[in-house]
Amino acid sequence: MSDDDEVDLLVDAWADRLPDVDFTPLDVMSRLRRVALRLNTLRAAAFRSADLSSWEFDVLAALRRAEPPHEMSPMELSRATMIGTAAMSNRLENLAARGLIERKANPRDGRSNLARLTHEGASRVDAAMIALVRSEAEELEVLTSQQRAQLASLLRLLGGSSGG
Repeated sequence: MSDDDEVDLLVDAWADRLPDVDFTPLDVMSRLRRVALRLNTLRAAAFRSADLSSWEFDVLAALRRAEPPHEMSPMELSRATMIGTAAMSNRLENLAARGLIERKANPRDGRSNLARLTHEGASRVDAAMIALVRSEAEELEVLTSQQRAQLASLLRLLGGSSGG
């Protein structure tokens, strides 16, 4: 019985067609892509367990990470989540309608407002994060703690080399 997985088979097939090409990058990046797809599935399930969508989690998590009273301007949230300001405005309206944030006037700038995390919003984002960390821990059980540290270090290196 072979230990080859789908990526090995894909790389081998390409190597047969293009024998002069080094497919090491495809081997690595295809595995990263598969892990990323699996992570997206885990994240979506964790967020659903707290009755949140992915975008709701992102905004609520940015607020939760902010110092108490867990409030930010729409511009700060746009920067923290890499979401455009028009889209952020719409998202904040939806979150306020669900009772997950409150909106109030910004005392430092009368032309804008602040989004503040509600108790319900904090409870939901905390529940989603706990579910996510548990799922991710289960996925990483195949690695020793040393392997996890090594993988994190390698991914930090790779993530810093994107050039853009």
